[in-house]
Amino acid sequence: MTDDPVLELRDVVRAYPGRTAVDGASFALPSGGITCLLGASGCGKSTLLRLIAGLESVDVGDIRIRGQTVSKPGKTAAPEHRGVGLVFQDNALFPHLDVSANVGFGLTGMASDARRASVAALLDRFHISYLAAAWPHMLSGGEQQRVAIARALAREPSLLLLDEPFSGLDGHLRGAVRDALLADLRAAGTTVLIVTHDPEEAMMIADNLILMAEGHILQTGRPEDCYHRPASIAAARLLGDLVVIDAIVANGMADTALGAVNADGITDGAAQLAVRPDAIVPSSTGVAATVSGARFAGRFYLVDALASDQQVTFQLREKPPATGEAVTLALRSICSPLVVGCRE
Repeated sequence: MTDDPVLELRDVVRAYPGRTAVDGASFALPSGGITCLLGASGCGKSTLLRLIAGLESVDVGDIRIRGQTVSKPGKTAAPEHRGVGLVFQDNALFPHLDVSANVGFGLTGMASDARRASVAALLDRFHISYLAAAWPHMLSGGEQQRVAIARALAREPSLLLLDEPFSGLDGHLRGAVRDALLADLRAAGTTVLIVTHDPEEAMMIADNLILMAEGHILQTGRPEDCYHRPASIAAARLLGDLVVIDAIVANGMADTALGAVNADGITDGAAQLAVRPDAIVPSSTGVAATVSGARFAGRFYLVDALASDQQVTFQLREKPPATGEAVTLALRSICSPLVVGCRE
């Protein structure tokens, strides 16, 4: 992966009657890595993908691929001239073509020998050579996905866009197909932008994240940074469970139900503290709380408690205390709590 951006969006806006689907989106995509665009359904992710692919035009701002402007108000380069491969959720294979013909569909300008060699190389790269003569209706979901991606890469695009590529796969098949496919894409050095609404999957597979809500880009960065140092409460919520409690800031410190927390740079007054449940732990030197309930979550229990009339949730690997039992809670010293100076 290099620092030269394959893709740049600058203040991109896309509006429809009565709503703005993408509102001032800006980010740059480095070359050769896997980036996940993460957000809830309806936040504008798929619209953003269509803008990048050239299926829709921007109303404001511009999009550049390899330094060349491909979209701005009044100018939109055709999808086939952008060097972008796009695979939708349904894979959209041509039912009247076998696998080889599907993969080679975009290579009609090549000599027949070169085309056959290119198709054979792609089938081999994605471990589907044995399916060369098969028809789409004969393929499993994972096989269809590999064929669709091989077809998208046939013209050697600068960027591959995948819209919820694993949503149609279930259970262990989803993880196995995903891991094998992404390993192949990494080995090929392909730059990939994946749209997803699954935070756990996004953090597992991405080199970088783009967090999106209500048409806005909330944060970009490495999964670890976005998770542990979120830019806002809204960004933090996209990546998992969050405990948000009221706070009062004075002289750079936030007074909270879990004790005092550093709040440098936050204006004095009402605020909120946000932490992950695993940042709250039982401690002999913490604050008093009363257990109000518990839920089994597989690898741990999620325990609800009241501390100074504030509802908090923490994790325990051992059997939790009974409802009504007193506990003492504190923030782990290595956690990075987020304090914001306004209520959601």
